[in-house]
Amino acid sequence: MSRPIMMRLGRRAAGMAVLAGMVLTCVAARAQDADLARRGAYLEQAADCEVCHTKPGGIPFAGGRAFDLPGIGTIYAPNITPDHETGIGRYTDAQFDAAVRRGVAPGWRHLYPVMPYASYARMTEGDVRAIRAYLMTLRPVHAPAPANQVRFPYNIRLAMIGWNLLYRPSGPLADDPGRSAAWNRGRYLVDAAGHCGECHSPRNMLQALSVTKSYAGAPIDGWLAYNISSDVDSGIGAWSDPQLAAYLSTGHADGRGTAVGPMAEVVSHSLRYLTREDIAAMVTYLRSLPARRSDETVGVVSPETLAQAGPNHSNGGRLFAGACAGCHLTDGYGRQVDFAALWGARSLGEIDGRNLVRTMVEGVTLQSAHGAMIMPAFGPEYRNQDLADIANYAIGHFGNRVGHVTAKDVAATRASVPPS
Repeated sequence: MSRPIMMRLGRRAAGMAVLAGMVLTCVAARAQDADLARRGAYLEQAADCEVCHTKPGGIPFAGGRAFDLPGIGTIYAPNITPDHETGIGRYTDAQFDAAVRRGVAPGWRHLYPVMPYASYARMTEGDVRAIRAYLMTLRPVHAPAPANQVRFPYNIRLAMIGWNLLYRPSGPLADDPGRSAAWNRGRYLVDAAGHCGECHSPRNMLQALSVTKSYAGAPIDGWLAYNISSDVDSGIGAWSDPQLAAYLSTGHADGRGTAVGPMAEVVSHSLRYLTREDIAAMVTYLRSLPARRSDETVGVVSPETLAQAGPNHSNGGRLFAGACAGCHLTDGYGRQVDFAALWGARSLGEIDGRNLVRTMVEGVTLQSAHGAMIMPAFGPEYRNQDLADIANYAIGHFGNRVGHVTAKDVAATRASVPPS
């Protein structure tokens, strides 16, 4: 074979090798991107982004959900699909990280702490980048969020600079070498990604989370997020590890009730997707939280006091037998599914019936590995006094307490629930 031909064949072989190398590099890069997006999908579930960034009946992640903050105003969650005009399609990794962990959106637009960036600040940069990689795989949705309606002086966004200096953590959580790997993982999921304290801790006048009452429970969006500290009476100190794990992963624990309201949303869109190991890690960390006493319940009363509050054949008892016993049974153990059991439910330990009334007025939808659990809302055919009577009967019969629910309480709750 002549030398020129051999040279041409050599150059062709070299070119083929370069091309093959480029193809392999491209394939490897795509595989890495796919792996990053898959990890981001799991982290997004752990961080529970979908719930807050989806309005009722809306397209997932397209924003528009309203958050009413007493004394401050109404703030709407933005679109976080990869739409270039109304979503995060033009965000760089650095810009997305700044919004999530520092609370600063492109254009130096400071976010309000209804976005839990003070908790997300404890996440790692790599985890936030993975979440963005997943979000960029979603279908872009053109959905501009409504304008926020924020009162003075909270409408001055630059004031958030001072808030961030006071309350935003400086960086990710560092592992505590004196604790187990499970404890450190649980702390990361509870305090950082899962931002549990954002609902379960009260806030001060500047909307920062209380340090002295962390995880002691707080009102949230018309509901009461319960005390999840290790206090035995008003927290979860008396729960067993299997009960805690079951409640987190399925939304129900025998003898402890079923998740409703925002907690049902968290289970449906977040916690039920976590691995068994991560759920166990969360239980390990929750066990270590300092006990914080709260007054969401009162002590059990005597049968004589209950009898004076109203006999079992009261209007509430009759209505319960007709409207509730079909699913919950008259003994409260539930028909066919454990999720309908009433014994031990924390909502029946509240004498003011806040969560119980809200459940009756709004209904419940809980998605779990066992399927969907749906409790329909009570319609207008039931008077406010009827629902108050049912609530007080259930609190007395299953919670062994004297309920103080009034028709005025039910009317206020009905007025606060947005139309479905």
